[in-house]
This record gives sequence, structure tokens and C-alpha cells, in this order.
Amino acid sequence: MKKSIYVLNDGELKRENNTLCLIMADGKKFIPVEDVSEIHIFGELDINKRLLEFLTEKEIILHFYNHYNYYVGSYYPREHYNSGYMIIKQAEHYLVQEQRMKIARAFVDGAARNIRQVLTYYKNRGKDLSVTLDHIDSLAASVERVGSIEELMAIEGNIRERYYQAFDIIIDDPDFTFNERSRRPPQNQLNALISFGNTLLYTTALSEIYRTHLDPRIGFLHTSNFRRFSLNLDVAEIFKPLIVDRLIFSLIGRNMIKKNHFQKKLGGIVLNDSGRMLFIKEYEDKIATTIRHRELGRNVSYRRLIRMELYKLEKHLIAEKEYEPFQARW
Repeated sequence: MKKSIYVLNDGELKRENNTLCLIMADGKKFIPVEDVSEIHIFGELDINKRLLEFLTEKEIILHFYNHYNYYVGSYYPREHYNSGYMIIKQAEHYLVQEQRMKIARAFVDGAARNIRQVLTYYKNRGKDLSVTLDHIDSLAASVERVGSIEELMAIEGNIRERYYQAFDIIIDDPDFTFNERSRRPPQNQLNALISFGNTLLYTTALSEIYRTHLDPRIGFLHTSNFRRFSLNLDVAEIFKPLIVDRLIFSLIGRNMIKKNHFQKKLGGIVLNDSGRMLFIKEYEDKIATTIRHRELGRNVSYRRLIRMELYKLEKHLIAEKEYEPFQARW
């Protein structure tokens, strides 16, 4: 199975002997190109045109992050799988309000159901989450009644806000309190974990879109305007509770991530090098984790579930089968 490569330090990445060569302060490391699906670059890395041509040939995406762990962009090789017909269908569904709303509602509904599943899981383990669940149920019930994307985004934001307020009940650790959602930069350790985890999930979804006929620039819930990509943000909403949030709860609950894994930077809090390495490893393990898929009757990884979600969307766009978002059942 191909894997993601994370480059956390400074150096040079180049093509050498028909494979990838990573040159760092401690020497050279050769990476068999056949084993690589995508490369995440956090350090200052020198690359050249010859390397980019090689990555294009091998269909490998580069994702770039800055010193504060913020995603800044991707080298997205020419779309080998893009279909003119599928792009037209995406655009049609985006431009026709009723069709766009149907897909956007499904994304919000899927996110709400999986949020509810996570909360129910912890409620069954003694956490006092009944009021939160009732509030989210009330908000989710209004999804079908709204008539605009703006109203839908507002409901989604309210659901997410109420859900985040329950993190303190679930985690119950004075070193990791929520207070309020803060971004760019996060103002505390818990917000730093949420932001970093969401960023990794956005790039995972983008990489999976690359393997389909879909165009990542045309989303439905998130507006396709001057944003680089939006479809990956849509799909990630469904999986954030299941992948990112449960990973955070697990890391804190098992005392794996601690206050010394963070540092102050740019008026905020971010993961330091050791914290970032720990989170990335656990994130990769999480998306490689398999769960039983009821319809298929076999185990499927979370990464594969994201790809399958995109295939379902493709079928919806060509009127083969109506899209229904993935809902966890455990």
C-alpha cells in the first residue's frame, strides 16, 4: 500500500536514479517512488522542475505547510482522471440552487449524524451529554427547512459550536480546555489540536479527490469562489468527528499528548516538533484503521471510506444513485 511522506525538517528533495532522494542535515535518504501517494512538506525544502515533472508522471501530490502548521497550498499534478463530463455535471449541480442545496444538506446532515454518534458513544460511558444531544437534534431538524446555503452554513456552525462546547465534558482535563473556537492562531492546546487535525484531514480529502473524476475546486456547501479548493472541505465535514475529534480524545485520554508538546508562536499556541510528529503518526494510524462496512460486508479503512464517499457523489452527479452521506454505527 502506498503511504504519505511527511518532511518536517529543512533540506532538499530531488529525483535521483529514478526514485526520490531526501537530503537532510543527517545525510541522504532514498524513498522508493512506487511506495508514495503524497508528500507533506513542513520544513524549508528545495525542489526543482525535474522533480515536479517526475512527481507529475508518478501522480504524487505535494502539500505545503508553513512554520505555524497552516496549510498554504498544494502542487496538484495535472488531473489524470478528470472527466469533462463529470466537471460539467459538478458545475450544473452547483449552479442550480435546488440541486446544490440537496448535496449541501446531505453534507451537513452527515456531519450532524456523526457528531451525534460520537456524543452518544461518550454518553454511554457516563459523560453528561444529554442536553448537548438534545440541542444538536433540534438544530439538525431544521436542516431540511432552510432555503439558502448561508442559512445552512449557519446551522452547521451552530451545531459545531454546541458540539465543541461538550469537549470539556468529554475530555475532563484542565490542561486541555476548549473555552471557545480559535484559529490562526489557536489560543490554547485543544484548539491547536483541532486546527492541526482538521488541516491534515483537508489534505487527505484533497488527495483522495485527485484519484477520482471530480474537480476539487467545485464544492457545494463551501462556496466555490476564489478559494483554491472547496470540495475537500465539504467531504471533510462528515469525517471530522470520526477521525480528528476521536483521535484527539484518545491522545488526551491515554495521556500521550501533553502540555510540553506545544509552544507559543505568533501570539498563539501550536504543536512543537515532537508534538507534531506524534500527532502525525497517530493520525496516519487512524486513517489506516479499518472498520466493518455493513453494505460491503468487509473491513474498510477510514481513508478508503473518504474515497468511497467521493464515488457516491459521482454517482449522484450522473443520476445513477442518490447521494447519502456515510454514517458511523458503532
